[in-house]
Amino acid sequence: MRWSRYYIPTLKEDPADAEVISHKLLLRAGMIRKLTAGIYTYLPLALRCLQKISQIIREEMERFGAVEILMPGVQPAELWKQSGRWDAYGKELLRFKDRHDRDYCLGPTHEEVVTNLIKGEVKSYRQLPLNLYQIQTKFRDEIRPRFGLMRGREFIMKDGYSFDKDDKGAISSYENMYEAYKSIFTRLGLKFRAVEADTGQIGGTYSHEFMVLADTGEDTIVVCEECDYAANLEKAEVLYNEVEQRKIDCPPLEEVNTPNKHTVEEVAKFLNIFPHKIVKTLLYNIDGKVVAILIRGDRELNEVKLKNKLKATEVRLATKEEVEKYSGAPVGFAGPVGLNIEEIYADQELQFDTDYVIGANKKDTHFIHCDLKRDVNIKDYYDLRNITVDDNCPKCGGKISLTKGIEVGHIFKLGTKYSKAMGATFLDENGKEKPLVMGCYGIGVSRVLAACIEQNHDENGIIFPLPIAPFECLLIVLNPKDNKVLDAANKLYVELKKSRIDCLYDDRDERPGFKFKDADLIGVPIQIIIGAKGLAKGVAEIKIRRTGEKIEVPLSECIKSVIDLKSKNNF
Repeated sequence: MRWSRYYIPTLKEDPADAEVISHKLLLRAGMIRKLTAGIYTYLPLALRCLQKISQIIREEMERFGAVEILMPGVQPAELWKQSGRWDAYGKELLRFKDRHDRDYCLGPTHEEVVTNLIKGEVKSYRQLPLNLYQIQTKFRDEIRPRFGLMRGREFIMKDGYSFDKDDKGAISSYENMYEAYKSIFTRLGLKFRAVEADTGQIGGTYSHEFMVLADTGEDTIVVCEECDYAANLEKAEVLYNEVEQRKIDCPPLEEVNTPNKHTVEEVAKFLNIFPHKIVKTLLYNIDGKVVAILIRGDRELNEVKLKNKLKATEVRLATKEEVEKYSGAPVGFAGPVGLNIEEIYADQELQFDTDYVIGANKKDTHFIHCDLKRDVNIKDYYDLRNITVDDNCPKCGGKISLTKGIEVGHIFKLGTKYSKAMGATFLDENGKEKPLVMGCYGIGVSRVLAACIEQNHDENGIIFPLPIAPFECLLIVLNPKDNKVLDAANKLYVELKKSRIDCLYDDRDERPGFKFKDADLIGVPIQIIIGAKGLAKGVAEIKIRRTGEKIEVPLSECIKSVIDLKSKNNF
């Protein structure tokens, strides 16, 4: 493909509204353009990348026994009401009515549709196991779409679904897809980690996320340095050995004045104590009911754990008005003693100490010498906080570290959640009707492109791994007005195509420096440069984009050199 006939509208400067590296570079490299918030047009270079990603996914899905289908993007509300998710899914589900006033939604995922498909077709255990997938555009009405393709409203996704006759078969299908995903992300040339994860709105009994490791990632990953344990921060358990409460006497509760001291840091400094001796009282609205959550002052509450422990559908921090209504005090002074709330839950860590400082439900006032078991009616203790590097690995007790990652894949063992709700059953070997046991497997295809760039870039632009790159090599002619140089470049371009090397030919009449900047910006792994000086010696210059290494090779050996470089795939 000749650059002069292609559409690559590169930009010199970073767009003002782009925040993360991938968003900036996708725009600057002429790969995407914004239509409206969270919705983008994929231009030719991006589309080629997405097609290559999709092809690798298709090859691995076929190798692991999955079959491709294509389901509608528009879904009737009746299916979502059958599964119970029409109201539970939230505002991310874009709902609308047709001309007959019937309710529909744009599909953010397809569990309901595929379950409805199978329940009318699969009737016997002899038709199982079955694994179906699609690559399709999805829509989730994010409240704050941001970061370009990282968190858009419209995106391309591979979603797959397995159906088995029993739990043993479902586990086998899950493990099969786990291996398939490892193979996919390895072939894509990405550094990744599979981690234990929360099942979220999809549901099911357990799941794994596939994370591309990148310093700019939104997700925090917990990794053990001594075993193979890895988990999303939302999922990582905090475990304690059997530790008895400290055998010390706690003085009686005492009220103290703390003028204008709202935060943990302010109170700790004012009272000359450590933050871990303060208990934060957080008021949350849980499915319409306000409850109190207690956590150590130097810890962070994990809302996913809270939601799961209380089996909640919706969890949100109480409003300022709710805090004042139930505590009788401004924000920053709520405490568990005398609080006008029936249900109080505490993080399990608070069981192992005493003599805490708490809010007194009065402006500018705290209590000191609080013993939670003596002074507070706590309904239950749960693991409710984020794990830290000072905690031990939940699996082996070893040292853990925290790193950043970008979620690009997620697999779920769904069990019978959807099949029971929607009546998807089969007859087993004994003629008994049973619900299908399901699994669900997703890859954010467009997100993979963004995550790849977050992991592979430098100050000059994108550095694509060879399998994902829009082109394998970029042929640059330095002076197309020089007939000898142009003839040599044209001849080499024909030979590259004959050799089935995926090549973009920069035949534009532009300055060499301009072409070199564009070449580095779009990130093609191999650059071949034809100029008058090299031609006089009978050589072409080959530059490796990732390392910046440059080598001169005879024109007659240029094709062989490119093929050798491709085979090494050290990009």
